[in-house]
Amino acid sequence: MSTNRFPRALKALATTAVAALALVGCQAGSPGASETTGAAGTGEPLTIGLTYTPNIQFAPFYVAEELGYFDEAGVNVELRHHGESEELFGALKTGDEQLVYAGGDEIVQGVSGGVPVQSVATLYNTYPAVLIVPADSDIQSAADLAGHSVGTPGPYGQTYFALLAMLEGAGLSEADVDVQHIGFTQQAALSSGKVDAVMGFANNDAVQFAAQGMDVRVIEAVDSSAPTLVGPALGAETSVIAERGSDVTAVLGAVKQAIEYIAQNPDETIEISASYIPTMTTQEQKDAALATLEATIPLMEADGDLPLLTNNPDTWAAMTEFMLEAGIITEPVAPEDAFTNELLP
Repeated sequence: MSTNRFPRALKALATTAVAALALVGCQAGSPGASETTGAAGTGEPLTIGLTYTPNIQFAPFYVAEELGYFDEAGVNVELRHHGESEELFGALKTGDEQLVYAGGDEIVQGVSGGVPVQSVATLYNTYPAVLIVPADSDIQSAADLAGHSVGTPGPYGQTYFALLAMLEGAGLSEADVDVQHIGFTQQAALSSGKVDAVMGFANNDAVQFAAQGMDVRVIEAVDSSAPTLVGPALGAETSVIAERGSDVTAVLGAVKQAIEYIAQNPDETIEISASYIPTMTTQEQKDAALATLEATIPLMEADGDLPLLTNNPDTWAAMTEFMLEAGIITEPVAPEDAFTNELLP
């Protein structure tokens, strides 16, 4: 660890208790929805849209900022959270964000719809959406879903895309199962027996089931040996790629360094992230975040022989084909229009 990072790490630890007291009140000044943090570097800032609300899933960006990795890379970064009601690529199209955290499949949707965006890095090399069933369920694989009810938040997003991929891989269609749109109530729907299975995230919903004491099994939805979907990635507006490629490369170098730090220092990562996440004020909340982080780290590991953050060309090609065939997109997308590896550090 370089000498200029150590004070920042100490600051993160020392301010956690202070932040907890402040957050009991109005939470003024916290990096909440539609607010930005950072911008300590030089030059024009690059704003990264992290979407939704502050969450441990964004730890690589919190760590890169707090430990000075962006500064060391010579890039001026602002982190921006926006609410779920805001269009995913809306701020990218208006120029308020230059990069955005989004699923690779969502980026393909955007490109198909005319959004000028490309993935510059794949953040998760294992697709996080999975099928979750009670431990004693007779559902052992996708083929067993026929005639059963499956809950998913709605006909959108990564859990739904994963369900379609799972059914397609088993030679089934939505007509063969009872798909119920349950919103984000996976725990209640499965524990009450409302549905036989739910689509959720291996590093979120499955962890929450365990925390609640419900014994469940996780079934792979996207074939890891031949995936047809790409999970969380970092997209960049195409003009930013063309005009500020070196800055984007600097961002990716800092994020890569942060991921490597997180893998070796999960407990320290929780303390750092606590100053960015207004709801992480108690030890119980930190323990829950640590469980999620520990389930997330394996998802970010390098994809075989490909270096960390690399977009796998084969997976992107398979995804663009699958999404068109499944009707997720209506206009075909060439894989090379949806991703680039030219800016990797």
